[in-house]
Amino acid sequence: MFVAKVFEFKIIKSNQFVWTLNLLVSSTKEFSALFTKNDFMIRLFILAFSLVPMLLFAQQEKSSKKKILIALSSYGKGAGKIRPGFEFDEYSQAYLIFKVNGFDVDVTSPKGGAVEADEYNKAKPYNKELLSDQTAIAKLQNTIPTSQIKPELYDAIYVVGGKGAMFDLPFDPSLQEVIQKIYEQQKGIVAAVCHGPAAFVNVKLSNGNYLITNKTLTGFCNDEELKFGKTWKDEFPFLLEDKLIKRGVKYERSDAMLPQLSIDGQIITGQNPFSTTILAEQIVRSLGLTPAKREQYKDEKSIHLVKKALAGQMDWAKEELRKNYASYDTLLIAVYGYYKLLFAKGDKLEITNGLKISELVSDWVYNEVLRYEMAKGYLVLDDKVSSKKLLNEIIVKTPSFSEAKALLDQIK
Repeated sequence: MFVAKVFEFKIIKSNQFVWTLNLLVSSTKEFSALFTKNDFMIRLFILAFSLVPMLLFAQQEKSSKKKILIALSSYGKGAGKIRPGFEFDEYSQAYLIFKVNGFDVDVTSPKGGAVEADEYNKAKPYNKELLSDQTAIAKLQNTIPTSQIKPELYDAIYVVGGKGAMFDLPFDPSLQEVIQKIYEQQKGIVAAVCHGPAAFVNVKLSNGNYLITNKTLTGFCNDEELKFGKTWKDEFPFLLEDKLIKRGVKYERSDAMLPQLSIDGQIITGQNPFSTTILAEQIVRSLGLTPAKREQYKDEKSIHLVKKALAGQMDWAKEELRKNYASYDTLLIAVYGYYKLLFAKGDKLEITNGLKISELVSDWVYNEVLRYEMAKGYLVLDDKVSSKKLLNEIIVKTPSFSEAKALLDQIK
């Protein structure tokens, strides 16, 4: 980082000045004539002393700041179409939280240099803000190779997920050493989100034991892989949930794509992309600071509302949306309900939950495919009245949706 380079430059100069001053002290008589004959030496002497307070201030500033290392996969190519890369949302959201809380941030990858993210939505507010930050983008274009990282400089490491993390991070010996030393020697925080915990599975401590054995962790679960990770899943060297359990991890999870944070001492993990912000702010807390207040992103706020609703706060969620629907991503909530129904496979509890979530935003979101899945769900629950009502609505609003008419005819 720029500040670090300036500081290193000053330290080098400081060492030179110390050497000069020592030389002057050790040969006072020899240099006394020069002081009387050469005004330049007097100016040099004064300059040396004038820099001392500035150098001390710079050193204090550096020592008072926490420093975080963000680790990314080098595997990505073609925005995830040729080879999967890292998840940009998980970089941008965490980076911005670290930045606003005053941390210094370095970014590393196994190969170093430029890294590629999977395709992402540039219009999302956190991505838009990150893309306007030239420093943050420069770090992505010039990542430090893991082999050149000095673990003693960092208070924490945060490993970003994305499917690329499964292919290179678990097998990078330099990254394993960095994680081990930050954990053992620095007593620092080691954190990861989504597929990021794959970087931990082969890390061994100095006693030969695996870092994560008998620890409580989370990470992208098998259910999420089945529903949302089909493109590259068959090429993975392992499924993350299975590997964590094989290493003796006490694995915990939330429902698919709901935020989950797991904390076990210095190890902090998040289950999926929607766990990024709570994980980043927990890193801040674990390093002894109170996270700066911020406005939650719409998608973040919405997925937390879904989690609360499914945990028994459905009435609260209805009232909250009634009062503040404009501050929520109602389409995201509808999509969550749709996938809940789509993957229910006849499970009446899953269907009930999918219907409840979908109904939360039915006043603001109309989609014939979602309405059709809801109608099928009500049929499974033997609620023909609600099913017919939805099918008739589809026929009126979207006459070309022939499936609705066919299903309605079957009910009659």
